[in-house]
Amino acid sequence: MTELAQKIVAGVGGRDNIISLMHCATRLRFKLKNHDKAQAEVLKNTPGIIMVVESGGQFQVVIGNHVADVFDAVSALIGLNTDASAASEDDAKDSLLSRFVYIISGIFTPLIGLLAATGILKGLLAVALVCQWTTDQSGTYLLLFSASDSLFYFFPIILGYTAGKRFGGNPFLTMVIGGALVHPLILRAFESAQMPDATALHFLGLPITFINYTSSVIPIIFSAWLCSLMEKKLNAWLPSAIKNFFTPLLCMVVIIPVTFLVVGPLSTWVSGLIATGYLYLYHAAPWFAGAVMGGLWQIFVMFGLHWGLVPLCINNFTVLGYDSMLPLMMPAIMAQVGAALAIFLCERDGQKKVVAGSAALTGLFGITEPAVYGVNLPRKYPFIIACVSGAIGAGVIGFAQTKVYSFGIPSIFTFMQTVPPGGVDFTVWASVIGAVIAIVGAFVGTVLFSLALSRKNIPVAVAIVPAHPVTRQANPQTIAAPLAGQVVSLSEVTDATFASGLLGNGVAIIPTLGEVRSPVKGRVASLFATLHAIGIESCDGVEVLIHVGIDTVKLHGQYFTAHVQMGDDVETGDLLLTFDVEAIAAAGFDLTTPILISNSNDYTDVLPLNMGNVNIQESLLSVIQ
Repeated sequence: MTELAQKIVAGVGGRDNIISLMHCATRLRFKLKNHDKAQAEVLKNTPGIIMVVESGGQFQVVIGNHVADVFDAVSALIGLNTDASAASEDDAKDSLLSRFVYIISGIFTPLIGLLAATGILKGLLAVALVCQWTTDQSGTYLLLFSASDSLFYFFPIILGYTAGKRFGGNPFLTMVIGGALVHPLILRAFESAQMPDATALHFLGLPITFINYTSSVIPIIFSAWLCSLMEKKLNAWLPSAIKNFFTPLLCMVVIIPVTFLVVGPLSTWVSGLIATGYLYLYHAAPWFAGAVMGGLWQIFVMFGLHWGLVPLCINNFTVLGYDSMLPLMMPAIMAQVGAALAIFLCERDGQKKVVAGSAALTGLFGITEPAVYGVNLPRKYPFIIACVSGAIGAGVIGFAQTKVYSFGIPSIFTFMQTVPPGGVDFTVWASVIGAVIAIVGAFVGTVLFSLALSRKNIPVAVAIVPAHPVTRQANPQTIAAPLAGQVVSLSEVTDATFASGLLGNGVAIIPTLGEVRSPVKGRVASLFATLHAIGIESCDGVEVLIHVGIDTVKLHGQYFTAHVQMGDDVETGDLLLTFDVEAIAAAGFDLTTPILISNSNDYTDVLPLNMGNVNIQESLLSVIQ
């Protein structure tokens, strides 16, 4: 775990490039000072890492189910305050969407597991009542229901803590503000205010609007933000001898009245407006809303945009008492599971089969990143088929207007959360039908597509029983030298990532001429923004990575010139890059250039053909099928 943590820290640009770090169910979420210093391609090819995603102002490293262990190892290694509250001057440079996603993910990420657990427990209790295994008056039910409901009931207190940390304030101070919102005296005043002969209460002559803030989301988030701003100002102004107690005192005296007089009523009005707007759009065409959500949900997750929908779901529970968005996400999850199961069935490689089976099992519980990044997305067609199947299944659920009555991660447990207080009805069965359509459709579609591809790749001669055995001949492919210079083995490269062969087999060249020419006929598959590395995919599928120098990414493109663009077709010998050998060496950089076969695992072997001085276009490597 420590070794993986070291590779991750190096891959994100080192400790000094990390502003903050947090994690969700499967991902490490970094806030970086300079994204150009991160080596996404290197991390993607590192064992133990499923995928790297840059979205919402975050550099996200997808790990899988053991992300918490990796998070602890990275945290211990960097010795950095890993709270999501770490502020950055770069925040102001991010787009509004990026900042919103970053804030919301920082506030809700620590609670997702608990929200899922309490939602599942509520679903189980609903099933127990419907099946008459217990009653709502039994001691067992009361204890378990209080456990399932306490987190949501006291949400302002819990969110006070996470929001306080995210905004860089004292989380215990913002917890106190949340506690004031749900204090028994306030709840009693709210109940009294509902009476016809209720007497209005005032704060310094201003009328107080009493609202039931239990389970609310928006008021405490806004109040925590205001409190954190005020706290920072007071800590900067007040003498150190008194600020430890005067800062929280003044914040409470100011922010709590402002919350009840302004923030609370305004936020509640906004919450109602959002819920009403969502219902209007949903009821206009629920089947269409379902199809859109089911088809795009996994894409939202890939880019981290799903965090923008979490407050909307929770707000629906607060205002409406139910949510109709979560059921639409469930078929998208099940469809990815179905596609992964199909790959598990069709895959002949034992290791890849194990990965697909494990990813499918994990996906049943709502964690789809292993299935998406590790199985379906790399093959493209299973992911697309799953998105289409998820859209169809969610369209059925949307047509039935299925709802859930407790929050949770969309998963196999969602069925229990769709049981309404009156018992099982058509909406519950619609959720089952939609999920079955999604998982079966993705499974069958992926199997059929896999069979079609396999038949397409089988020669006609072996489609019938031949008179004599047919032997498939290995066709070695020759890779030409892209540079002139001295060839050395990868083990002599000073960068451990290249030397270990983690990124692929090959050799390295110490260049004598600042030209990089195409080693194969094919296309430009990747071109780094800093121009220090380029990837070429041959017409036969060999992926060649040419990385000019060690740590030359730090030059940010200085001394490099690109002569091609991403997607360009190239012939063997075409000029790809030029670079200033003397200037780069004078800047203190090692010019040893690894030439790697990125997809080495797809071939039997990669053999060097020349280990001395080599000229451009001389034979360098042999790739054995």
